[in-house]
Amino acid sequence: MAPYSKNLFPFIFLFLTLSSILKAELDANYYDKTCPQVEKIISDTVLSASTFDPKVPARILRMFFHDCFIRGCDASILLDSTSTNLAEKDGPPNLSVHSFYVIDEAKTKLEKTCPHTVSCADIIAIAARDVVALSGGPHWNVLKGRKDGRVSKASETVNLPAPTLNVTQLIQSFAKRGLGVKDMVTLSGGHTLGFSHCSSFKARLHDFSFLHDIDPSLNTQFAFDLRKTCPKANTNFSAGHFLDSTASVFDNDYYRQLLAGKGLFSSDQSLVGDHRTRWIVEAFAKDQTLFFKEFVASMLKLGNVGVSQNGEVRLNCKFVN
Repeated sequence: MAPYSKNLFPFIFLFLTLSSILKAELDANYYDKTCPQVEKIISDTVLSASTFDPKVPARILRMFFHDCFIRGCDASILLDSTSTNLAEKDGPPNLSVHSFYVIDEAKTKLEKTCPHTVSCADIIAIAARDVVALSGGPHWNVLKGRKDGRVSKASETVNLPAPTLNVTQLIQSFAKRGLGVKDMVTLSGGHTLGFSHCSSFKARLHDFSFLHDIDPSLNTQFAFDLRKTCPKANTNFSAGHFLDSTASVFDNDYYRQLLAGKGLFSSDQSLVGDHRTRWIVEAFAKDQTLFFKEFVASMLKLGNVGVSQNGEVRLNCKFVN
């Protein structure tokens, strides 16, 4: 056994060494020496874009979620399609993800100030924090040091959690990313920002089931109001509704709306009807400070999904180097 153990040791050492190289060690101070202006440049860009277009905060936050849920937080959602590959941004669930130009503008500025230093993945993560804080939500120190991925496939966007999933399906989807039940309910609170088109919830308003024309979990008056906006023969494809009653403010109103039967998506409303998640919804509806605290913790966990050093720092977020 001695000769075998002696020969095996170098391979074990090599494996451990490679593992430490491939797994990124994220650090809030990662760019302190190489690009100390990174946070200000990104924050200024986000603020300018949000002032010009109030839809930017919700779009950037959604972009971060959709990026991390596919191949981890590697900015694969930013890559353009090519003649031989349809990229994530052109997958059906991502066709409504916009404001990529904000990340591109920040990257252009950073390349002038700190060439080939800041990854596009880190820009998204910092921008997501900034839009939350800018909208009245919490501020936190973003851990940095991500690398940009080289692969982006539209076919993989089917793995994004759909607005029609039930609680069990949502739990399973988040668990695949190392996120627990509380993380799932907490991150769903990101729906406090934004707007949805009728196509994402119209099925709840007309011919819902054999027994019910309208989803019975919906508040009746709310459902009737939505039917006026989204009639059965809807031809206005831009029509829709805000995700909560304070859709430009990051707060806990989303959870209060769920308890009132006014969740726009069936996936959101299902959180109230399941004992595994209802208590969390109730806690956040009562205590915004608690929601903010848990949201920061879950965003940090989400920001670690799929992170590794097996990537690059793109010179242009739209293309691999």
